[in-house]
Amino acid sequence: MVEANQEMAVYCFDTLVAHYNGEQPPPPAFEDGHHPLFVTWKKVINGGEPRLRGCIGTLEARALINGFKDYALTSALRDRRFPPIQAKELPQLQCTVSILTDYETALSYLDWEIEKHGMIIEFTDPDHNTGRSATYLPEVAASEGWTKTEAIDSLMRKAGYNGVITEPLRKRIRLTRYESSVYTMHYVEYVSYVKATRGTVPNLVGSKSGNH
Repeated sequence: MVEANQEMAVYCFDTLVAHYNGEQPPPPAFEDGHHPLFVTWKKVINGGEPRLRGCIGTLEARALINGFKDYALTSALRDRRFPPIQAKELPQLQCTVSILTDYETALSYLDWEIEKHGMIIEFTDPDHNTGRSATYLPEVAASEGWTKTEAIDSLMRKAGYNGVITEPLRKRIRLTRYESSVYTMHYVEYVSYVKATRGTVPNLVGSKSGNH
């Protein structure tokens, strides 16, 4: 099984730096493959808890190299929940790459374990008779301190449901659970990696102007 690794996180940082500089990133140092994947950017301010700045990926298998290249930028610049990440924020960023594995159909909306499983929910919005779906990665419920029910309710809101959440509605949810392999790297670690492997440091052309 392919596992998320340091080189994948480096490639995401390379891709973002290259975007700000109007360049192409250097070739990645990991082998290609086809897996569902996510890229998550968080911002660490004054040593505090990392705050989400963007998280986008795909639940369908994608070629890893193109997938990480695409979603490194999409999650940084086009997550509609947040303004685009600016070049001046780079030193505060940490990147988490996730490769999703072991998809299983759950027996109920509670048939998953906090920290171990991510979940995809699908349900019909009774107010509009439309299908809705959303996912949380395995680490989300634990980091938010949610119970299973709280996580499911939050996920229903993420899916766009604004009505009353009732137990009968929860029981009609179709839930798919999955696991993930993750690797997290802070910008400081990225700089150290580039120094050690390339004998240089990441050069950001637009950092002073904060262009994006």
